[in-house]
Amino acid sequence: MIWNILILTVAVFIVANILPGIYMKSFFTALVVAVVYSLVSFFLGWLLVFLALPFMIITFGLFKLVINAFLLFITDKLIDDFKIKDALTTMIAALLITLVDSGLHLLL
Repeated sequence: MIWNILILTVAVFIVANILPGIYMKSFFTALVVAVVYSLVSFFLGWLLVFLALPFMIITFGLFKLVINAFLLFITDKLIDDFKIKDALTTMIAALLITLVDSGLHLLL
């Protein structure tokens, strides 16, 4: 679990430095974002996936990106040192964080 948090931290840090429209104070903030995002996803993500199951089936799982973006939006609102400019940036960030996180898991 700690390994997954560290990989997610690196993914968030990379995406925040690449994507304009995301403000993050430091690498420690990326760690806090990873922990809060993981907790929000753990406690709320399964419910959102369950409620959105018809959309998940219709879109072959792509609706999960919308759920991830919503969870990232919630994380943005909970952490003062982490800000995302708008909804489009949140969607792109959710996609990139998922891709970078998956890529780092494959590499490591």
